[in-house]
Amino acid sequence: MRRPLSALLGSLLSLVVLVAGASPSWAYPFYAQQNYASPREATGKIVCANCHLAKKATRVEVPQAVFPDTVFKAEVEIPYDTAVQQVAGDGSPTGLNVGAVVMLPDGFTLAPQDRLSEELKEETQGIYYTQYSETQPNILLVGPLPGDQHQKIVFPILSPDPATDSAIHFGKYQLHVGGNRGRGQVNPTGEKTNNNAFTAPAAGTVASIEPGENGTTLVTLTTATGSVSETVPAGPSVIVKVGDTVEAGAPISSDPNVGGFGQVDAEVVLQDPVRIYGLLAFFALVALSQILLVLKKRQVEKVQAAEGIV
Repeated sequence: MRRPLSALLGSLLSLVVLVAGASPSWAYPFYAQQNYASPREATGKIVCANCHLAKKATRVEVPQAVFPDTVFKAEVEIPYDTAVQQVAGDGSPTGLNVGAVVMLPDGFTLAPQDRLSEELKEETQGIYYTQYSETQPNILLVGPLPGDQHQKIVFPILSPDPATDSAIHFGKYQLHVGGNRGRGQVNPTGEKTNNNAFTAPAAGTVASIEPGENGTTLVTLTTATGSVSETVPAGPSVIVKVGDTVEAGAPISSDPNVGGFGQVDAEVVLQDPVRIYGLLAFFALVALSQILLVLKKRQVEKVQAAEGIV
């Protein structure tokens, strides 16, 4: 039986309303930073460290100096042991993912695809770069990526040109870089993830350890004022047993976290080509002066030798 035209129009209108009214859903690494105007706090800490509590090494390699309107690369290295596995949201073991944030100086941006060399295109293949916000093209984000394939992430960067932008000046600039491997211990909303150690909410004796829903474990403590419970999600293993006495804040589960976050600063000089040309001219002048000095010395020696013979 054919549906009436009014029903079809109603269905179409409902679909349009649902699509138009849908709010954007940002995936990692946006979700951990959407409440911050800048990923770097006044203390210098990058906000990723608020959720990824373990401290790990991160390294960055950039040129010492670059010319204006030039493409160069920043290599962010995120080392970790690829043999280890982290716990997924459902508690199952899985490989670590990685991500990085690079805060460039004002004016520096992601290099456009048509400016990349063949080598850079190959090094950045499969990597999707995003801006921290629409108004901050100098802050770049990458992730999540499979960690066993991307322990080094290359960022192609285009330097600004003071000749076309009066706000840019030649000189030394600073970059702030953060690198993460693995899941965080705290959600942006404040609660713990299952990639964490769980502790006793109060001092007491372990009264029972019972399995819960979806792989969770319910640990009940008998305290001086009654009883309290703590739910350990799937992933961490319970390390206490019935009858154990624990202090408030003492761990009752293992710590499954094998990842962490690290940050590092680097410097790059936006170099004026005229200064380089002047330096080269100075070196050439010094070299010429030294050559003329040696020739003059040889001439004097010859004159002295001739006068000695006479």
